[in-house]
Amino acid sequence: MSNRDVEVRREDLEHIRRALEESARIASSFTPDQFNTEQKGKRGPVTAADRAVNEFLLETLPREGDGWLSEETADDHGRLDRRRVWIVDPIDGTLEFVEGIPEWVVSIGLVEDGRAVAGGICNPAAGEVFLGSVETGISFNGQELEVPVRRDSKDRLVLASRSEIKRGEWAAYEDRGFTIQPMGSVAYKLARVAAGLANATWTLVPKHEWDLAAGAALITASGGVVKTLEGEVPVFNRLKPKLTGLLAFGPGQEHLFEG
Repeated sequence: MSNRDVEVRREDLEHIRRALEESARIASSFTPDQFNTEQKGKRGPVTAADRAVNEFLLETLPREGDGWLSEETADDHGRLDRRRVWIVDPIDGTLEFVEGIPEWVVSIGLVEDGRAVAGGICNPAAGEVFLGSVETGISFNGQELEVPVRRDSKDRLVLASRSEIKRGEWAAYEDRGFTIQPMGSVAYKLARVAAGLANATWTLVPKHEWDLAAGAALITASGGVVKTLEGEVPVFNRLKPKLTGLLAFGPGQEHLFEG
């Protein structure tokens, strides 16, 4: 890649970082009595904070010619003709946000030609910011990371959806020689794996692109492996923006879970 490619990507990441910073401020300014929580059918709750962050990101992120896909915006299929598309979840883990569990995040992914190439995930409650791209690698709270390769199979940590565990979908993975830790936001789990804070995470149920794009970019930026249940590199900006599931492993971790 050229120096210009890296320069452009660093500009993208700074754009994402600033957007995350303000989004965190907006979301954190809401108190429980201001949430105005509603149910979106099977997709769960949405709050006034989700909508406020979404409005800010829509005004801030897309530049001329960019596409947009968000959980809180009516889908505009014009994005399908755009090379660069912002795929965001204003608050991923809204249930945790409402319940005061510090596992919700603002998730911003940048997709080019269907590939997740840059992303930023911020957990305001924990004071954590994950940024990364395929050109620049990954950083955590402003520090560039050389993600450690954990080769000791005795301390493998897998992050799992709290709701999936409650539904019994992880029962088959008990007593497999690794620790399963329940956690809220899908994006947050992916970010923590990318930063070397866990070995792996996966979901075997369909997920929307806005749940996965930023985290997939971070996993790739770290040198890890992210793939669909069919074993393929995930492609984003689809007509129907949903994947059947996702498998994600930190650098050098995939072989620890073979079989």
